Amino acid sequence: MALVNNGKRDYYEVLGVSRNASEQEIKSAYRKLAMQHHPDRNPDDPDAEEKFKEASEAYAVLSDAEKRAAYDRFGHAGLGGAGGFSGFDPTIFQDFSDILGDFFGFGDLFGASARRRSRAQRGADLREDLTLEFEEAVFGTKTQVRYKRHESCDHCRGSGVAPGKSAVSCSTCGGRGQVRYQQGFFSVARTCPTCQGAGRIITDPCPRCKGQGRLLREPVQDVRVPAGVEDGTRIRYSEGGDAGVHGGPPGDLYVVLHVKEHQFFERDGRDLYCVVPISFPQAALGAEIKVPTLDGEHLLKIPEGTGSGTEFRIRGKGVPVLNGHGKGDLVVKVVIQTPSRLSKRERELLQELNSLMGVENKPERPTLLSKVKDIFG
Repeated sequence: MALVNNGKRDYYEVLGVSRNASEQEIKSAYRKLAMQHHPDRNPDDPDAEEKFKEASEAYAVLSDAEKRAAYDRFGHAGLGGAGGFSGFDPTIFQDFSDILGDFFGFGDLFGASARRRSRAQRGADLREDLTLEFEEAVFGTKTQVRYKRHESCDHCRGSGVAPGKSAVSCSTCGGRGQVRYQQGFFSVARTCPTCQGAGRIITDPCPRCKGQGRLLREPVQDVRVPAGVEDGTRIRYSEGGDAGVHGGPPGDLYVVLHVKEHQFFERDGRDLYCVVPISFPQAALGAEIKVPTLDGEHLLKIPEGTGSGTEFRIRGKGVPVLNGHGKGDLVVKVVIQTPSRLSKRERELLQELNSLMGVENKPERPTLLSKVKDIFG
């Protein structure tokens, strides 16, 4: 154990870090020791408070660049003149709540360095779901949604106090919103249990909002859906959420879009896909067929000898680019449809065609590509 100046331990040794430790390493080491030796966690250990105080003193020096430089050069004698460091300095704990506040349940410590929490609170964000037809998502639309939110009471202007009256200062905390308790060598600031941190008591509440300062209402929000939105798109309306508390800003409204499925179109980004059946004669001889699009019919030319499963891409018949220019494509997959029932004449013609074609049903070795398609397709 290294003893330097009046028997004090070396500060680096106290925190268990090296002399070239970073600021974050020093802070982490102190947090660990403070949690381990905090008096509230060790009520039966009389040495816990001294160990906690020793670690706090070491952190007070090593977390300050100037004090650390003086300590590194002159040791304890370099702090506070000939007498050395004057002891525990509560002013270094302006960020103490960042280190231990959440763990122990109190955010502001040590009197002079306490930071009062603001009474103002931001209103809650709200969500409203909106279901769209497939075409509405593609081409865009204008609609409205009605939803519920808390709005500032216009009778008391959000104060919660009856008009002509005023709130009185809380007698428990003296209007500070906090009360302090002495715990060993330091004091702890906690939210006042009487006024819940408001610092005031409403003795004459507003009759309309019952002292809450807010009322539940059902406003209507105009919604402009841009062309090309997809399922799950969120539209944000700033300050469309709940009103804030004690003068805090309102929250936001998020409208979440849900798009219904189309009867036969499937969407992938900006492109549309559909399957169109054709007959064997159309595939063999070629044909022109009408295929549907979202803005009317399109005449599609089927080349002679087209195989089943062939895809044709129709440019510019897809979905508009969201907040941009241009459209995607429509991909049409043609599938040869085999009739399940034949008339007498159809059967005669097919039998005649079969005799003329004379296809030899001889097995062929599949290509590697065909094998891969069979495995993954």
